[in-house]
Amino acid sequence: MKKNEELLRTIEMNHGIVSMIDQNKLPFEFKIVQSYTYSETCQHIKRMTVRGAGAIGAAAGFAMAQAFLQAKSENFETYIIAARKEIEQTRPTAKNLFYAVEKVYKAGLISHEKALEKAQQLAHEDEEACYNIGYYGNEIISQKANIATHCNAGSLAFVRFGTALAPIYRAFAQQKEVHIWVDETRPRNQGARLTAWELSQANIPHTIIADNATAFLIQQRKIDMVIVGADRIAANGATANKIGTLEKALAAKYFNIPFYVAAPSSTFDIDCKIGDDIPIEYRSEDEVLWISGQNKTGLSCEISTSNPGSKACNPAFDITPAELITGFITEKGIIKPNRAAIGKLLLNI
Repeated sequence: MKKNEELLRTIEMNHGIVSMIDQNKLPFEFKIVQSYTYSETCQHIKRMTVRGAGAIGAAAGFAMAQAFLQAKSENFETYIIAARKEIEQTRPTAKNLFYAVEKVYKAGLISHEKALEKAQQLAHEDEEACYNIGYYGNEIISQKANIATHCNAGSLAFVRFGTALAPIYRAFAQQKEVHIWVDETRPRNQGARLTAWELSQANIPHTIIADNATAFLIQQRKIDMVIVGADRIAANGATANKIGTLEKALAAKYFNIPFYVAAPSSTFDIDCKIGDDIPIEYRSEDEVLWISGQNKTGLSCEISTSNPGSKACNPAFDITPAELITGFITEKGIIKPNRAAIGKLLLNI
């Protein structure tokens, strides 16, 4: 992701202070916010100031390190255990969050310095994994490709480079003619707001469409393939991703076009045997009933889009069965969506 031609990290930590791009302000305002305590970082994760599997993982790792820095010798263990629980409760679906917390927690039991080192290491590994996902994913993108994606799995969703967008960035850098169909991704519009902003910054041709337009465009042969990200992948290949992903996978399967999931190995959860084992986060109904944006005068605003008094249901994720997935694009290469391939991937980490 570039801002004023500078390649930026979505999130980083220096001297115990976490700095992150405020994704709730984009695309209308670019702002860096700072968090000085683990509780503040937790609130930013909850409010989706920072969001996306890898970025959430990095934020959680940094928050755990901040907790070790803040902890006093008196009641140290009680404080650290409570902090860990608070961090893990911020976003229950994303595997990267739990992966990072566990790693930093174990390191922090050795020393504060080890906690900081591990948090920084995990952020670097996320960046490196996404770079490699771009390398392997580029191999399946043809010279002239029309690609659909869902939600935002670009630089903003990870420390840098992203997953679903990483192959697209690399393909474009190699002068491949790509066009990206960006669905809006209700209810928070991460596609229309964040993915479109990223692609615009990179000068990659793209078109924003309504969520329910993807199947029609696939039917009309205007989409050659679909690449999405993931928040957690079960041992059998069932994949949790932003709500609406399943619909795209079903349409791709019916019309016989490839449907790929791009994710680092840290997103795979061997303890979740099947998709039903993945916890699904339900968020506030206000995200469905109201929409935020900017009016014609440039002022931020929220407007009601629904019948006053009606209730709303807001699951944040759905589960795509493995049989609808063509393959997983990982930092180790492209693998089949089955237990054997996933097991081998995790054994070779």
